[in-house]
Order: sequence, then C-alpha cells, then structure tokens
Amino acid sequence: MSPEIPSFIQPIVLMGVSGSGKTTVGERLAEASGRIFIDGDDLHPAANKEKMARGIPLTDDDRWPWLHRVGERLAVGDGPIVACSALRRAYRDALRESAPGTFFALLNPPRDVLAARVASRHHEYMPASLLDSQLATLEPLAADENGALFDVDESVDEVVASIRARLAL
Repeated sequence: MSPEIPSFIQPIVLMGVSGSGKTTVGERLAEASGRIFIDGDDLHPAANKEKMARGIPLTDDDRWPWLHRVGERLAVGDGPIVACSALRRAYRDALRESAPGTFFALLNPPRDVLAARVASRHHEYMPASLLDSQLATLEPLAADENGALFDVDESVDEVVASIRARLAL
C-alpha cells in the first residue's frame, strides 16, 4: 500500500533582508527535502532590477506586481521553496492571498554579519547601500502568522535542520 500523496504541499518562503542567506539556505533545503527552489529575485520585472542596480529602493508600487508573480508561483501546489524578502506584513499577506498555507521562515543574522556578507559579494542589482533601507522596512513576523524566526549564526546545515524540524519535513 503506497502512502497517500497530498494534493497540496505547504509552500515555504525564506524571508529576510539581503545577505540573510535566503538563497543558500533555500538551495540546501530544497536539496534536502526534494522540493523545487525558486529565487524570488528572478521573478522581478526588469524595471525593478534596473532601479535596485542604481541603488534606489523599491516602492510598494514597484513591489506589488513582483509579489503577485511570487504568489502565483507559491500557489502552484508542488510546495516550492521561494527566497523572497517579504519584509512587510502587507507583502506576506499578499502572498498568503495566493497561497494561504505558506510558511514564512525569517532568517535573522546579526547586522554585522549581514553587512559583511553584502559587502563581500557582488549582486547584480542589490548593492550594499540598500541594506539599511531593507532593515528599516523589515517587520518581524506577528504571532498570528504561519512562520518562525531562525537565527542564522549556525551553519547552513543546522539552519536547514531547524527549518525541517519545525515543519516536520
């Protein structure tokens, strides 16, 4: 007798500011759980990428079409793991409108770790100068949101194990 396969697998959003480890943790979590990983940055329209590359923070008007695309992908039903900053409650609410069962894993390294990571890498359209605006925008998960905070001062494997244990993957 084969186990019943659920028709909908809970999608996961790895959220946080630039440099928090969303892509690194997402790729490893997808590998460990046999799921698809999607970098939400790849879903940004070209205009958003150009704006960020110039060091200009996105406005909500810039973000809504992008969040809609991310939400559509979360809603497919194959339980994707998506790296998406999802910095504000309103953004997470918009994603939940498309995919109500989404789990939000807030990756939370200390600011000095974030600054060092962002300064040491080259990102096509996310300059280090935008870190402070992202930190100012970040709204922590509220008690009524389906999600949890994960401190990222552990190894990537430990963070992945913590997320998997929390979700019983």
